[in-house]
Amino acid sequence: MHLLGLYNYWVVIFLQMLGFYTLIARGNLVKKLVGLTIFQTSVFILFISMGKVSGGTAPIIAPGFHVYSNPLPSVLILTAIVVGIATVALGLALVVRIKEAYGTVEEDELYGRDERD
Repeated sequence: MHLLGLYNYWVVIFLQMLGFYTLIARGNLVKKLVGLTIFQTSVFILFISMGKVSGGTAPIIAPGFHVYSNPLPSVLILTAIVVGIATVALGLALVVRIKEAYGTVEEDELYGRDERD
């Protein structure tokens, strides 16, 4: 029953596999970006889960507290969220430009058009 206590890690594994499957199995570029975002979110959850100390409090020195959680993973994840949002925005902008230039966002149609030209 100890494995059920680690449910957040099971959620991370499930989200990573879901995001990775979406990334490799779908031909639509927007769906690929959604899969990449799901995978990225699972990594955020993993880092936050590893940074939490059982029974720990915020790192504010006060009488009666002896166990503290490390704030560094949370700070790094905040930075990663900002970078992730910028990356997805850039990816979506590129998808819009590809749609305008080629008339499709399906990977197979883009490869077929490239081979014909």
